[in-house]
Amino acid sequence: MTDLRGTSLLCSGFQTLERGTIDVMEEVLITTDETGSISSFLRPGEEGYDAAVNTARREGTLEALGEGTYLLPGMIDMHVHAPQYPQMGLALDVPLEVWLNKYTFPLEARYADAEFARRSYRVLVDDLTANGTTTVVYFTTIHEEATRILVDTCLDKGQRAIIGKVAMDDATQCPDYYRDETANESIEGTRRVIEYIRSHPDNAAGLVQPTISPRFIPSCTDASLGGLGELTREYGCYVHTHASEGDWEHNYVIERLGMTDTESLDHFGLLGRLSVLAHSVFLTPSDIETIVAREAAVAHCPISNTYFSGAVFPLRAALEKGVHVGIGTDIAGGPNASVFAEMRMAIMGSRMVESGTDARKAPEERGFGSTTRIDFRDAFYLATTGGGIALDLPIGNFSPGNHFDAVAISTTAENGTIRLWDEVDGGEGVLQKIVYTASRPNIASVWVAGRQIHGE
Repeated sequence: MTDLRGTSLLCSGFQTLERGTIDVMEEVLITTDETGSISSFLRPGEEGYDAAVNTARREGTLEALGEGTYLLPGMIDMHVHAPQYPQMGLALDVPLEVWLNKYTFPLEARYADAEFARRSYRVLVDDLTANGTTTVVYFTTIHEEATRILVDTCLDKGQRAIIGKVAMDDATQCPDYYRDETANESIEGTRRVIEYIRSHPDNAAGLVQPTISPRFIPSCTDASLGGLGELTREYGCYVHTHASEGDWEHNYVIERLGMTDTESLDHFGLLGRLSVLAHSVFLTPSDIETIVAREAAVAHCPISNTYFSGAVFPLRAALEKGVHVGIGTDIAGGPNASVFAEMRMAIMGSRMVESGTDARKAPEERGFGSTTRIDFRDAFYLATTGGGIALDLPIGNFSPGNHFDAVAISTTAENGTIRLWDEVDGGEGVLQKIVYTASRPNIASVWVAGRQIHGE
């Protein structure tokens, strides 16, 4: 099975159209057009189903997933530091400011070497795809050439991506060897990357979208933040940055600007429908109201929050207040390239908030209660439909009109880690096992807009 553009796929699997519910798909027929968009979705017994199956079979355009293989929407990763992949799994025992200055900035500076960037980015895109990730929101570095290389790599390999050159020009917070020399360099370098992406001859379908990427407020001067806000209004493109990630960063912004990260981003014109705020652990009630009003999104990064934030994002409360939320791995602050791992940690983190962790307190005083809990249904929603909504893209489920971005999960794969029992497993319980136990060997095939980009 390869290209599914202009074909009909007979399959079973799972999707979620709204938070808290799972659609168990049994022998559904998904038909795509030549561009890889879903033209119809039919279930057995619905009008036209039998005729559509027979027509596709007669015309030789019918494909089918084998027994034990389930179709899921492609995983959406809303926060990845592409250049940090070589350090994934290192130095997770130090504070964020030490991690950045001692380890991360020296590594990112190496991306001045185009060949190093090319080699690193090809490995990264391949590995994320092999883990079932079809859409990624990427940070790069200050280097325009290396950023263009990541754009070219995603287009070549078929991964849907949102990519921006990192802007960081504040000499008081950024090392001399790794920063934009001036605010104008941050702004105009960002502009050139936006133009490169939008005019790329291989990007007519818009597989890669540009983003304006102030690293975070501490790394940027007011002049660059204001100029990037002007670019946001001029180009109407995504904004990707960090917000209220940890105590140091959150408090630094308040001390410098007299406002929270959210208020500051709004002040500089960087908060809107296409804004992605990574982490956002320390949002105030007013911040949440502002994010909802601006229709911005939070990239929830539960694993890296454990290492660097010192707190847990109030996920369920944010969702219930109407915040758009998706999942982010935060490579390399998160030492895992799998959105499945982040789904699991999102669930575990919510349970820790529910029950608390201080054994010296009585159970009723230890945590915040069941109002904070999420389950596998919520986590799956965040990684698929929730991410699509957060990014305002037609992805995340198999509704007609959406792109056919999908993952085939083999529950019988050699070296796989999913174990199903006929006497035990059925319905959405199969998805629960996939969410909790799937690993890279279980990822049989991956498609973006109907084009197979991983698998046989």
